[in-house]
Amino acid sequence: MINKYRWWEYVLIYAGIAVFLVFVLAPFVEAFVVSMRPIDGLFSIPYRFITENMSFAAYVDMWENVPLLWRYMINSFFIACSVTLIVLIVVIPAAYAFARFEFKGRNGLLGAFLAINMVSGAVLIIPLFKLMLAVGLLNTYAAMIIPGAAFAIPTGIWLLRSYLLRIPKELEEAAWADGADRIYTLRRVIIPIALPGIVVVAIATFITAYAQQFLFALTFNSTNELNPLPVGLFQFFGRQTVVWNELMAASLVGILPVLIVYVFLQRYIVAGLTAGAVKE
Repeated sequence: MINKYRWWEYVLIYAGIAVFLVFVLAPFVEAFVVSMRPIDGLFSIPYRFITENMSFAAYVDMWENVPLLWRYMINSFFIACSVTLIVLIVVIPAAYAFARFEFKGRNGLLGAFLAINMVSGAVLIIPLFKLMLAVGLLNTYAAMIIPGAAFAIPTGIWLLRSYLLRIPKELEEAAWADGADRIYTLRRVIIPIALPGIVVVAIATFITAYAQQFLFALTFNSTNELNPLPVGLFQFFGRQTVVWNELMAASLVGILPVLIVYVFLQRYIVAGLTAGAVKE
Protein backbone atom coordinates (compact mmCIF):
# COMPACT_ATOMS: atom_id res chain seq x y z
CA MET A 1 0.00 0.00 0.00
CA ILE A 2 1.39 3.37 -1.03
CA ASN A 3 1.52 6.09 1.60
CA LYS A 4 -0.65 9.02 0.58
CA TYR A 5 1.20 11.54 2.75
CA ARG A 6 4.84 12.19 3.57
CA TRP A 7 6.05 12.28 7.16
CA TRP A 8 6.07 16.07 7.38
CA GLU A 9 2.51 16.17 6.02
CA TYR A 10 1.43 13.84 8.84
CA VAL A 11 3.13 16.19 11.31
CA LEU A 12 1.23 19.17 9.92
CA ILE A 13 -2.08 17.28 9.95
CA TYR A 14 -1.74 16.13 13.55
CA ALA A 15 -0.44 19.53 14.62
CA GLY A 16 -3.52 21.13 13.09
CA ILE A 17 -5.78 18.64 14.87
CA ALA A 18 -3.96 19.34 18.15
CA VAL A 19 -4.40 23.10 17.78
CA PHE A 20 -8.09 22.63 16.96
CA LEU A 21 -8.62 20.43 20.03
CA VAL A 22 -6.84 22.96 22.23
CA PHE A 23 -9.21 25.72 21.13
CA VAL A 24 -12.24 23.44 21.55
CA LEU A 25 -11.33 21.90 24.92
CA ALA A 26 -9.54 24.84 26.55
CA PRO A 27 -12.77 26.61 27.66
CA PHE A 28 -14.04 23.44 29.35
CA VAL A 29 -10.72 22.82 31.09
CA GLU A 30 -10.59 26.42 32.29
CA ALA A 31 -14.21 26.22 33.48
CA PHE A 32 -13.38 23.11 35.51
CA VAL A 33 -10.30 24.74 37.02
CA VAL A 34 -12.29 27.86 37.93
CA SER A 35 -14.95 25.70 39.60
CA MET A 36 -12.22 24.19 41.79
CA ARG A 37 -10.72 27.48 42.95
CA PRO A 38 -11.88 29.42 46.01
CA ILE A 39 -13.68 32.62 45.14
CA ASP A 40 -10.93 34.83 46.59
CA GLY A 41 -8.28 33.19 44.38
CA LEU A 42 -9.97 33.57 41.00
CA PHE A 43 -8.37 36.87 40.01
CA SER A 44 -4.94 36.49 41.51
CA ILE A 45 -2.08 38.25 39.75
CA PRO A 46 0.02 36.79 38.22
CA TYR A 47 -2.36 34.22 36.73
CA ARG A 48 -1.77 30.66 37.92
CA PHE A 49 -3.44 27.63 36.41
CA ILE A 50 -3.18 25.65 39.66
CA THR A 51 -3.75 27.52 42.91
CA GLU A 52 -3.84 26.62 46.59
CA ASN A 53 -6.93 25.35 48.42
CA MET A 54 -8.55 23.91 45.29
CA SER A 55 -11.53 21.69 46.12
CA PHE A 56 -14.97 20.49 45.01
CA ALA A 57 -16.71 22.80 47.49
CA ALA A 58 -18.44 24.76 44.70
CA TYR A 59 -20.16 21.58 43.50
CA VAL A 60 -21.76 21.28 46.95
CA ASP A 61 -22.42 24.95 47.68
CA MET A 62 -24.20 25.61 44.37
CA TRP A 63 -27.14 23.41 45.42
CA GLU A 64 -27.49 25.39 48.66
CA ASN A 65 -27.22 28.84 47.08
CA VAL A 66 -29.62 27.96 44.23
CA PRO A 67 -31.96 25.34 45.75
CA LEU A 68 -34.02 24.96 42.56
CA LEU A 69 -31.01 24.23 40.37
CA TRP A 70 -32.06 20.59 39.96
CA ARG A 71 -35.53 21.78 38.93
CA TYR A 72 -34.04 24.10 36.31
CA MET A 73 -32.09 21.19 34.82
CA ILE A 74 -35.23 19.05 34.68
CA ASN A 75 -37.15 21.92 33.09
CA SER A 76 -34.50 22.37 30.41
CA PHE A 77 -34.46 18.64 29.70
CA PHE A 78 -38.27 18.54 29.47
CA ILE A 79 -38.41 21.60 27.20
CA ALA A 80 -35.65 20.25 24.96
CA CYS A 81 -37.33 16.83 24.66
CA SER A 82 -40.70 18.44 23.89
CA VAL A 83 -39.20 20.74 21.25
CA THR A 84 -37.34 17.82 19.67
CA LEU A 85 -40.48 15.67 19.54
CA ILE A 86 -42.54 18.45 17.91
CA VAL A 87 -39.78 19.19 15.41
CA LEU A 88 -39.45 15.54 14.37
CA ILE A 89 -43.23 15.14 13.96
CA VAL A 90 -43.30 18.15 11.62
CA VAL A 91 -39.91 17.80 9.92
CA ILE A 92 -40.04 14.15 8.81
CA PRO A 93 -43.12 14.41 6.54
CA ALA A 94 -42.22 17.97 5.48
CA ALA A 95 -38.66 17.05 4.49
CA TYR A 96 -39.98 14.00 2.63
CA ALA A 97 -42.43 16.20 0.70
CA PHE A 98 -39.70 18.69 -0.23
CA ALA A 99 -37.39 15.85 -1.29
CA ARG A 100 -39.86 13.85 -3.39
CA PHE A 101 -42.67 16.09 -4.60
CA GLU A 102 -42.53 18.75 -7.31
CA PHE A 103 -44.96 21.53 -6.47
CA LYS A 104 -45.28 25.21 -7.19
CA GLY A 105 -43.37 27.45 -4.83
CA ARG A 106 -41.13 24.71 -3.42
CA ASN A 107 -37.87 26.56 -3.99
CA GLY A 108 -39.41 29.76 -2.67
CA LEU A 109 -40.43 28.04 0.56
CA LEU A 110 -36.97 26.55 0.99
CA GLY A 111 -35.50 30.01 0.49
CA ALA A 112 -37.93 31.40 3.07
CA PHE A 113 -36.75 28.75 5.54
CA LEU A 114 -33.19 29.97 5.08
CA ALA A 115 -34.33 33.53 5.64
CA ILE A 116 -36.05 32.51 8.87
CA ASN A 117 -32.76 31.04 10.11
CA MET A 118 -31.14 34.45 9.62
CA VAL A 119 -33.67 36.19 11.86
CA SER A 120 -32.82 36.35 15.56
CA GLY A 121 -35.49 35.51 18.09
CA ALA A 122 -34.85 38.89 19.73
CA VAL A 123 -36.27 40.64 16.65
CA LEU A 124 -39.63 38.89 17.10
CA ILE A 125 -39.77 38.93 20.89
CA ILE A 126 -42.44 41.65 21.15
CA PRO A 127 -44.83 40.13 18.56
CA LEU A 128 -44.33 36.73 20.17
CA PHE A 129 -45.08 38.17 23.61
CA LYS A 130 -48.32 39.71 22.33
CA LEU A 131 -49.25 36.40 20.70
CA MET A 132 -48.55 34.41 23.87
CA LEU A 133 -50.55 36.92 25.90
CA ALA A 134 -53.49 36.73 23.49
CA VAL A 135 -53.70 32.92 23.61
CA GLY A 136 -53.03 32.73 27.36
CA LEU A 137 -49.75 30.83 27.22
CA LEU A 138 -47.61 33.14 29.36
CA ASN A 139 -46.03 31.49 32.41
CA THR A 140 -46.39 28.01 30.93
CA TYR A 141 -43.97 25.50 29.42
CA ALA A 142 -45.72 25.96 26.08
CA ALA A 143 -44.55 29.59 25.93
CA MET A 144 -40.98 28.29 25.69
CA ILE A 145 -41.61 25.09 23.74
CA ILE A 146 -43.65 26.50 20.84
CA PRO A 147 -41.24 29.33 19.82
CA GLY A 148 -38.27 26.99 20.24
CA ALA A 149 -39.86 24.43 17.92
CA ALA A 150 -40.90 27.09 15.40
CA PHE A 151 -37.34 28.37 15.01
CA ALA A 152 -35.88 24.83 14.81
CA ILE A 153 -38.24 23.40 12.18
CA PRO A 154 -36.75 25.23 9.12
CA THR A 155 -33.24 24.05 9.95
CA GLY A 156 -34.50 20.51 10.52
CA ILE A 157 -36.24 20.46 7.13
CA TRP A 158 -33.07 21.54 5.35
CA LEU A 159 -30.91 18.97 7.14
CA LEU A 160 -33.25 16.01 6.67
CA ARG A 161 -34.21 16.92 3.11
CA SER A 162 -30.56 16.74 1.99
CA TYR A 163 -30.33 13.28 3.55
CA LEU A 164 -33.57 12.02 1.96
CA LEU A 165 -32.40 13.14 -1.47
CA ARG A 166 -29.63 10.53 -1.26
CA ILE A 167 -32.09 7.64 -0.77
CA PRO A 168 -32.78 5.96 -4.15
CA LYS A 169 -36.33 6.36 -5.40
CA GLU A 170 -36.23 2.76 -6.61
CA LEU A 171 -36.77 1.59 -3.02
CA GLU A 172 -40.08 3.41 -2.87
CA GLU A 173 -41.08 2.20 -6.33
CA ALA A 174 -40.43 -1.38 -5.25
CA ALA A 175 -42.68 -0.89 -2.22
CA TRP A 176 -45.41 0.63 -4.38
CA ALA A 177 -45.19 -2.33 -6.75
CA ASP A 178 -45.97 -4.58 -3.78
CA GLY A 179 -49.10 -2.56 -3.01
CA ALA A 180 -47.77 -0.22 -0.31
CA ASP A 181 -49.17 3.29 -0.14
CA ARG A 182 -47.18 6.49 0.40
CA ILE A 183 -47.64 6.60 4.19
CA TYR A 184 -46.68 2.96 4.66
CA THR A 185 -43.60 3.46 2.47
CA LEU A 186 -42.56 6.46 4.56
CA ARG A 187 -42.96 4.58 7.84
CA ARG A 188 -41.55 1.20 6.83
CA VAL A 189 -39.00 2.02 4.15
CA ILE A 190 -37.83 5.64 4.28
CA ILE A 191 -37.70 6.31 8.03
CA PRO A 192 -35.59 3.20 8.91
CA ILE A 193 -33.09 4.07 6.17
CA ALA A 194 -33.05 7.75 7.11
CA LEU A 195 -32.62 7.05 10.83
CA PRO A 196 -29.05 8.44 11.02
CA GLY A 197 -30.20 11.69 9.43
CA ILE A 198 -33.20 11.87 11.75
CA VAL A 199 -30.93 11.39 14.75
CA VAL A 200 -28.69 14.23 13.55
CA VAL A 201 -31.73 16.52 13.35
CA ALA A 202 -32.91 15.36 16.78
CA ILE A 203 -29.54 15.94 18.44
CA ALA A 204 -29.06 19.36 16.82
CA THR A 205 -32.56 20.38 17.91
CA PHE A 206 -32.11 19.01 21.43
CA ILE A 207 -28.83 20.84 21.99
CA THR A 208 -30.25 24.11 20.65
CA ALA A 209 -33.43 23.85 22.71
CA TYR A 210 -31.53 22.87 25.86
CA ALA A 211 -29.03 25.70 25.71
CA GLN A 212 -30.86 28.61 24.08
CA GLN A 213 -34.03 29.17 26.10
CA PHE A 214 -32.81 32.19 28.04
CA LEU A 215 -34.52 34.93 26.02
CA PHE A 216 -37.88 33.18 25.67
CA ALA A 217 -37.96 32.09 29.31
CA LEU A 218 -36.99 35.52 30.62
CA THR A 219 -39.69 37.21 28.52
CA PHE A 220 -42.59 34.75 28.54
CA ASN A 221 -42.26 33.30 32.04
CA SER A 222 -42.26 34.87 35.51
CA THR A 223 -42.81 31.65 37.47
CA ASN A 224 -39.49 30.66 39.02
CA GLU A 225 -40.36 26.94 39.17
CA LEU A 226 -40.77 26.81 35.38
CA ASN A 227 -37.46 28.44 34.49
CA PRO A 228 -34.93 26.45 32.43
CA LEU A 229 -31.26 26.10 33.30
CA PRO A 230 -29.95 29.22 31.46
CA VAL A 231 -32.22 31.44 33.57
CA GLY A 232 -31.31 29.47 36.69
CA LEU A 233 -27.62 30.07 36.08
CA PHE A 234 -28.34 33.81 36.00
CA GLN A 235 -29.06 33.62 39.74
CA PHE A 236 -25.33 33.26 40.39
CA PHE A 237 -24.98 36.87 39.22
CA GLY A 238 -25.34 39.20 42.17
CA ARG A 239 -25.74 42.97 42.13
CA GLN A 240 -22.08 43.54 42.89
CA THR A 241 -20.35 40.17 42.52
CA VAL A 242 -20.60 37.00 40.48
CA VAL A 243 -20.03 33.62 42.14
CA TRP A 244 -17.85 32.41 39.29
CA ASN A 245 -16.71 29.10 40.78
CA GLU A 246 -20.27 27.95 41.51
CA LEU A 247 -21.44 29.28 38.15
CA MET A 248 -18.81 27.21 36.36
CA ALA A 249 -19.63 24.16 38.47
CA ALA A 250 -23.35 24.47 37.71
CA SER A 251 -22.64 24.98 34.02
CA LEU A 252 -20.51 21.84 33.82
CA VAL A 253 -23.12 19.79 35.68
CA GLY A 254 -25.83 21.28 33.46
CA ILE A 255 -24.25 20.06 30.23
CA LEU A 256 -24.07 16.45 31.43
CA PRO A 257 -27.52 15.47 30.00
CA VAL A 258 -26.49 16.72 26.55
CA LEU A 259 -23.14 14.96 26.82
CA ILE A 260 -24.76 11.68 27.85
CA VAL A 261 -27.26 11.83 24.97
CA TYR A 262 -24.44 12.59 22.53
CA VAL A 263 -22.26 9.71 23.77
CA PHE A 264 -25.04 7.14 23.39
CA LEU A 265 -26.07 8.36 19.92
CA GLN A 266 -22.70 9.32 18.47
CA ARG A 267 -22.57 6.39 16.03
CA TYR A 268 -25.82 7.58 14.45
CA ILE A 269 -24.52 11.13 14.33
CA VAL A 270 -21.33 10.08 12.53
CA ALA A 271 -23.33 7.94 10.11
CA GLY A 272 -25.67 10.83 9.37
CA LEU A 273 -22.92 13.40 8.88
CA THR A 274 -20.85 11.14 6.60
CA ALA A 275 -23.77 9.89 4.49
CA GLY A 276 -23.08 10.44 0.84
CA ALA A 277 -19.35 10.98 1.37
CA VAL A 278 -18.57 7.74 -0.49
CA LYS A 279 -19.72 7.55 -4.08
CA GLU A 280 -21.36 4.24 -4.95
